[in-house]
Formats: sequence, structure tokens, C-alpha cells
Amino acid sequence: MPRTPPSARAADILAIFPGTFDPITRGHLDIIDRARRLFDHLIVAIGVNPEKDHLLPPEERLKLVRRLVKPYENVSAEAYEGLTIDLVKKHKAAAILRGLRNLSDMDYEFRIALTNRKVAGIETIFIMTREEFGFTSSSLIKQIVTMGGDPRRLHDLLPKPVIDRLIFYRDRKLGAFATAPTDGFHT
Repeated sequence: MPRTPPSARAADILAIFPGTFDPITRGHLDIIDRARRLFDHLIVAIGVNPEKDHLLPPEERLKLVRRLVKPYENVSAEAYEGLTIDLVKKHKAAAILRGLRNLSDMDYEFRIALTNRKVAGIETIFIMTREEFGFTSSSLIKQIVTMGGDPRRLHDLLPKPVIDRLIFYRDRKLGAFATAPTDGFHT
């Protein structure tokens, strides 16, 4: 049974960590682990980005995230569609949480954060990733595995349940793997 966010008490500070989490990485989990210590409750919000082709369907990503955050009593996960600011307002969250890896992230996230504050009055809190995850991106992982790279070689970047699901999808040619090449790039 998924955990639900706490009731809206004046003392509770709720943050929402939105993303596609396609797939969720050890870098994401590091941000979640560190952020859960700063907020009374953290919702990992799995969104659908219409500009991206997704590696795993939203329900699969939600299952993986829920499994991986289960040890944290004050972290829950949910899927959503639409604008993140609408989700933040729905939950009366204090802030949006975002992870930063590099200056490119900073530029992009800064513009979005300023827009969210101007348009909706919503604050954004940034957490810098640990150095070992500074180059990790779901997009890069997606490219590697759909072009024939072995997901097992990504064990430093991905938790085992994610690797297992990528292998499952690859071996059955599901989702993005339905059109993946059978040879080529191998890590």
C-alpha cells in the first residue's frame, strides 16, 4: 500500500521532487536520501514529458520508485500528468526540489525556478549531486541501453531493481526496446 503525504498541518514542510525518473538512478536516490532529512515529507512525482520518448511506462517507473523509497517513512511516490505547479498546489507543498549536476543544469533549472516563482509563487530548492553522479543522466543511460549496451555494466549508476527491469524489457523487446538495434554499441 503506497504511503500518502501527511495531512496539511502548519508545522509540516512538504516538498515535491518532480521528474520523469526514466529510469531512476543512484543520483536521484542520493538526492532523495539527502532531501528527506530536510523536509517532513517528500513526494517523488513521476511525470510524463510529452517532448520525450520514454524508456519505461509511467506505471513501471512508479513501481520502481516506490520500491526504492520504501525504506524512508517520510517519502512517497506518485505519478502525475500536467503541470508540476498544479501538483504542488494540490498538495500545498512548500517547495519544488531539484537536483543539480553541472552549470548546464543550473542555467535550465534557474529559468524554470524563476518562472514558477513569478507565475505561481512556488519556491524551488536545489541540492547539488554528489561528485560521483555529476555525469549521470537518465537520457544517457537510455541511449546506452537502447543501442545495445549491457545494463549490468551500469551498476555504479543504477540500482539493481532498475537493471533487472531494463534487462526484462530488453529481452522481451518491450517499450523503447521494440526498435532497439541488435548490435552496435556495447559497454
